[in-house]
Amino acid sequence: MVQQVTPETTIEVIYPESDGQPMADNTEQFAWIVKIKENLEILFPLPEDVFIAGDLFWYPVKGNPNIKQAPDTLVVFGRPKGKRGSYLQWNEDNIPPQVVFEILSPGNTLKEMTKKLQFYQRYGVEEYYIYDPDKNDLNGLLRSEDSFEVIEEMNGWVSPRLGIRFQLTSDTLEIFSPSGQKFLTTVEIDQLREQERQRAEQERQRAEQERQRAEQECQRAEQECQRAEQECQAKEAALQELEKERDRYQELLAKLQEQGIDTDNL
Repeated sequence: MVQQVTPETTIEVIYPESDGQPMADNTEQFAWIVKIKENLEILFPLPEDVFIAGDLFWYPVKGNPNIKQAPDTLVVFGRPKGKRGSYLQWNEDNIPPQVVFEILSPGNTLKEMTKKLQFYQRYGVEEYYIYDPDKNDLNGLLRSEDSFEVIEEMNGWVSPRLGIRFQLTSDTLEIFSPSGQKFLTTVEIDQLREQERQRAEQERQRAEQERQRAEQECQRAEQECQRAEQECQAKEAALQELEKERDRYQELLAKLQEQGIDTDNL
């Protein structure tokens, strides 16, 4: 009797793309997440190897779906842009996100934030930024070998990876691109676009008015030229008429002289 060997079955590991929790606890937290994520997309539109995402599950360890985090915003240098249901690191050349942002809400606990810090430290994040809009408090951590070091002065700090500058005012956080362009909300960007459209339209109208004025000047100059030409023609005609009169007078004098009349005493 031949014993049949039952082939081993491979258990498929499921990596959930959602935990059923909302992306943000309140409108301000959501606004900051969108603002940072979208402005980073604007900052890195052309390099195809910079992947940016918001509230996306990051799984660093293959085979263990329990090890995961969903940073409010993550940035990965060295991976292509594109759609993803989650960031499975082993499918991404094993490159972890280098920069992550977390926006605090009143619902965040110290325990939760400590776990996130330990996770990011353990799995290779280079820069970790935490902003509390309610307290207008910004903290940053920078990788030093296998651990994080606190960035002592965040006001004016420039991200080594992103090149962006953080500026704390009395009531909010401002972020500037390497070129000095301030991070704006989508509404502010649309307002600027509308202002630029209006300015362009005003410039177009001014250019059109200048064109019309130039055309009118050209027409006036052409009319003046035509009048001058007409006057010139009239003077030439009068001169020709005078020359004819002179010729007739000379002919008359010649005839009188032929008849023996002393024209000098006429």
